Amino acid sequence: MLLFSGTAAVVWWQNTRLTVLYDLCGVLENAFRISQGDLPYRDFPFPYAPLTFLTQAELIRITGAVYWHHILYCCIVAGLATVLAWRILLELFNEMLPAPRITAFLLSLPLAILGIYCIFPHPFYDPDSCFVLLICIFGLLRLERKEFPAIPTFLLGMLIAVPLFIKQNIGLAFLGSAGLAFLVLIAINVWKKRSIRGYILLIAGAVVGFAIALLVIEFTVGLENYKYWTITFATARRTPSFADMLSVYADWMLPVWLAVFALGALLLRKNAAARTWQTIVSLILMSLPFLWAVIYLLIDTDASERAERLVNVWPFAMIVSFALTYVFTRRFSGIKAALPFILVSTSHGVFLSQQLWGSTYGIWPLLIILIGTIVLGLFNLTEDEPRWPAATYAAVISIVLIVAGGLYLYSNERLDYVDFEDGDMAHSQLPQLKGLSMRGSYLPDFEELVAYTEQNIPRDDKILLLPGEDLFYYTTGRRSQFPVLLFDVTNNPYNADQILNLVRSQGTEWLIIKNDLQIEADQTIDDKDKIFEVLKPEFKHVESLNNYEIYRRKKPGETDDEDDSDDNDDDSDSEN
Repeated sequence: MLLFSGTAAVVWWQNTRLTVLYDLCGVLENAFRISQGDLPYRDFPFPYAPLTFLTQAELIRITGAVYWHHILYCCIVAGLATVLAWRILLELFNEMLPAPRITAFLLSLPLAILGIYCIFPHPFYDPDSCFVLLICIFGLLRLERKEFPAIPTFLLGMLIAVPLFIKQNIGLAFLGSAGLAFLVLIAINVWKKRSIRGYILLIAGAVVGFAIALLVIEFTVGLENYKYWTITFATARRTPSFADMLSVYADWMLPVWLAVFALGALLLRKNAAARTWQTIVSLILMSLPFLWAVIYLLIDTDASERAERLVNVWPFAMIVSFALTYVFTRRFSGIKAALPFILVSTSHGVFLSQQLWGSTYGIWPLLIILIGTIVLGLFNLTEDEPRWPAATYAAVISIVLIVAGGLYLYSNERLDYVDFEDGDMAHSQLPQLKGLSMRGSYLPDFEELVAYTEQNIPRDDKILLLPGEDLFYYTTGRRSQFPVLLFDVTNNPYNADQILNLVRSQGTEWLIIKNDLQIEADQTIDDKDKIFEVLKPEFKHVESLNNYEIYRRKKPGETDDEDDSDDNDDDSDSEN
């Protein structure tokens, strides 16, 4: 309960102090569109796997468009993910380590701060994928201990295919690495004349689950549509270069920390039952690569540099976990032996999105489990070994991640691509957006836009919002008629001329331009000014709001200088 409630409280607190409009819009606007009956891939371009969006769409169908319900969803899922990570560590440590419960609990504590929805607190596909991964990993360890009962094992195999339909790169890396691990375990068990029934059931379940998903896709939106948007188009727009992938290991301090850790581990093994001070020295040496993230807080005040030292724990932990499992120890078998390979492979799949810096915000439980495998490789449950070093080492790592992770969370350095610091705190006054909070005038300005459209734009009129950073359709309940909701390099497949042709063919009556965006990474927005310049001759300016320009489609023969009979007088406009 402490782990669950602590994580949920942090997620709720994050939502009281910031909102990332750009990413929130990308999820909830599309989810609202799906809740109205539109199908992605078939009815509109959609370069994402569907399950996060379908989940939020179902939430909207059941409870209506009320924003705090999505906050509650994030709190619950994040809390459950932290509990799952703790239970996974318990499965790993039981009968393998001294004081397994306290060691598992200590390692899990940082997830109250670094949980899947703590850093980015809105519904998103990376955290959802990690949540299902944790269910799968826990199920694998649990069912192996029970010798793989047939029906639960087959169903778990089906679940292993699910992350692929939450986010492509994460799910494919997990499914591929798990499948390869099962095949290797089958070969090993055949060689040692052990049962392979459990792994066969897992593979069969994954195949059946994958096949069922493909059949559902074929009979709803079409496999060709799905393949084009989620693989061909998405890969062309978002896949990094191989050099970018290798940059994960480019930190010049990494070899130093690996050497320091190896020295400490060697000293620990040589003096496992020796004097206490030798064990303490070994623990200090093995802790230094983690402690550096805290020590650096006293050296540099730059939030970005501090965050980078914390994030750089990832490649170190991946290398050490892999080495301890497959090079220096032979203590593992079955799923425990396969786990570091699956976690490292899946993490690299995650990095395909935004490499190490940008991709880790929703998968910190995977790092905690990797660190758990390191602890397993270092310490043994033997009579001649002291019982306190494992829990002490876990405590040191926990303190480091809580301190460094807490500052990382508080600074919102991962979210530095949006303006979240300037202006007074504003809370939405609209019932649909209850619970939405952020600094600046973005919310009051958006509420002014909502009021204007309700008073002046008929609900059946077609509207194009450029570049689409707001929860407009979610809030107003209107139906989007234009195929693109967010005009950025990831979502928008059309150039300016194609957008103009769509505007003409669909009879778009209104154009709304947002002036000041919350997102500060200008390169993310795809040629907003160029698109507007192409569309401008077709529209007439009718109103200027605080942060929005309103344009109406010109009538035949109408010029920009002519009066608009639909416009209010100057006094009414001022009041609006």
